[in-house]
Amino acid sequence: MKRIMWYFIYFLFVFISASDTFSKAQLKISDTSYGASDSVLKRQQLPPCRDCSCGERNEEPRVVGGSGSNVNAFPWIARLIYHKSFGCGASLINDKYVISAAHCVQGFMWFMFRVTFGEHDRCVYKPRPEARYITKMIVHNFTLTELTNDVSLLRLNEPVQYSFAVRPVCLPKASENLYHGTLATVAGWGAKAETGNWSCTLLEAQLPVLTNEECRNTNYNESKIRDVMMCAGYPATAHKDACTGDSGGPLVAENEEHAYELIGIVSWGYGCARKGFPGVYTRVNRYMDWIRDNTEDACYCAY
Repeated sequence: MKRIMWYFIYFLFVFISASDTFSKAQLKISDTSYGASDSVLKRQQLPPCRDCSCGERNEEPRVVGGSGSNVNAFPWIARLIYHKSFGCGASLINDKYVISAAHCVQGFMWFMFRVTFGEHDRCVYKPRPEARYITKMIVHNFTLTELTNDVSLLRLNEPVQYSFAVRPVCLPKASENLYHGTLATVAGWGAKAETGNWSCTLLEAQLPVLTNEECRNTNYNESKIRDVMMCAGYPATAHKDACTGDSGGPLVAENEEHAYELIGIVSWGYGCARKGFPGVYTRVNRYMDWIRDNTEDACYCAY
């Protein structure tokens, strides 16, 4: 009988030890009770599409004049493919939508687009990238004459499952931030020179954001640079720039929380890396209400 009692006590001790799933850091103890901390319980209640962090690069920070990017360094970057041709870049902002430039999709048939994620070398077909089709295109009030409102949202036919290679970028938090002097990063598979071939591997380049006044004082027609645009680059030397094939892709900047925000979308420019003509980008924080209103059915990361 004593042997049976000892086995029972031993089994009870093992069972309690194995079922203790919370660490000491996750427990809060008071005089009357103990349990999981509020932050832990809150995270356990979140759906997988919310229990995630946006804007996390897969490397420490290190196109024309661009350097090669590490594999999956920018897990939010995507390619728009129209029929069988590479068209533009795009950025994943939540589980159901990518954001790109309006000029990349306006006038095209939405059902002919595919979006691919998790790529580095677009010329290598193995492993096959994760792909989605488009079920809806939302294009802002864009015209080629004005070049304003160059932004579009594309709804995916199936939500994206986040992984090391595929995660969303953060959207800007402050609508009034002009990012003057910020060293931002543009990435894409575009041409390496104005008359060159498009890159097989993803390239990145770091560019300073100019004030709109500085941009209007370059060789651009002053009236062309609107408040909903931003310029980035080196107008004096023009040794780095986005180019053909980079359109619609992301211009990102690291925020105070060390996450990357999508501050610009590659929009237009005169040539590629021409002196006096920096790249012009859609200023994303001027469109936050429009983006939120048109992606209400999507799931954003909580962190």
